[in-house]
Order: sequence, then C-alpha cells, then structure tokens
Amino acid sequence: MNQPDVRDRLIVGLDVSSRSEAETIVAELGDAVSTYKIGYQLVFAGGLPLVEEMSRAGKRVFLDMKLLDIANTVEKGIESISRLGAAMTTIHAYPHAMAAAAKAAEGSDLLILAVTVLTSLDEADLAAAGYAGTIAGLVATRAAQARDAGIGGLVASAAEASALRRLVGPDMALVTPGIRPSGSAAGDQKRIATPTEALRDGASHLVVARPIIAAPDRRAAALAILAEMASA
Repeated sequence: MNQPDVRDRLIVGLDVSSRSEAETIVAELGDAVSTYKIGYQLVFAGGLPLVEEMSRAGKRVFLDMKLLDIANTVEKGIESISRLGAAMTTIHAYPHAMAAAAKAAEGSDLLILAVTVLTSLDEADLAAAGYAGTIAGLVATRAAQARDAGIGGLVASAAEASALRRLVGPDMALVTPGIRPSGSAAGDQKRIATPTEALRDGASHLVVARPIIAAPDRRAAALAILAEMASA
C-alpha cells in the first residue's frame, strides 16, 4: 500500500448534531485537514448532503454507516454510497456482507472498511453479547475473512494493529479510532492509543474526533496531532 501524506492519514470525526456545526468545524480546520468522518449522529441530523458537497469541494469523506443486512441490501447500499462520492465507508465484518460490499464497490474508488470489533467493547462486553473466546481471536478471524473477501481495509483498535498488519500484509488500509493524544481523556473508549503508538503498530489512518472538535482552538489541536504523526 502506498503510504499517504501525513495530512491524508488523519480523519477528523464530525461527531456533532447539526450541519451548521459541522460546516463551522470544516471551515476552522481549513487546509489542515483533508478527510472527515460522517457517522450516524450527523447523518440523522441532516448531514448526508455534506458527503456530496464536501467531495465536490476537494475533501475526502468517510461515511461511517457500519452496514449489516442481507446481501442484496448491503450491495445496493454500497452502490448508493459510491454515487454520493464518499471515499470510504464501513460495514460490519460478517462474511456475507463483506462479499456483497466487495462486489458492489468493484471498479469504483470507494474504499470498503470492515469493522472487526467496536473499540468501545471489552472482553466482558463480548461475553455478554454471547461471543465465546477473546477480542483478539474474533478480530483475527474477521480480519482474515475480510482479506480473503477482497475488502480494502479494516477498522480496529490500535491494540490489534500490530497483529493485524502481520496477518493482512502491507496492502490493506488499517483505520484506528480510539486515538487520544497524550493527556487526553479516554471518554467512552476502552481500547485507546496515542497517534505515535497507533502508527508505530501499523495503522494507516487515524480517526480523531473529540480531541480536535472539542478543543478551544480546533486548528491548533489538529496541527499538533499532525506534528506528532509526522514525528512518528
């Protein structure tokens, strides 16, 4: 996988509840940030049109929808997301969904990312959901299935990044949420890492939301994280 410039490796999560707030953040960050994540919170608050608008303005948009349904529904959903101009989107790493998504994205520039295990979950959460075994074991199984299905990348905790990079090789994207600069609060994330740790362990892209969007000076916060990424 060709390593992108450090600016293209940072994905800022627009985890806000209004389109106007999202537009303010994008304007404040300016050319410091090239890629943004739009998820449920903003999509369901009128933010979906921003995917097309930001794409036309030269920004890359990661539409984080975590699709999971019957194969035909996933396939048609991926086709629609591709037409919106999104650069990246997510599905849950179930074999039938990954096969459908890979088929739908074939020939397009849309990067499909398979979510292995949510970074807000720990071993106790996994057991409560009825899964046997460990998080590491489930992540490895789903990652191997994603690789074999032709999926372009994975979303996983930085805690699994090193093992996943060895498993899937250099060509798949590895996107790690739960990134917190040194001294930041963990919030509701249970498996977190600093930018330096995540990149050192094989992540290709880092998703950062609260440490940037909740900062008093958002642009300065983003530039500080980029500087840490560059030094790593």
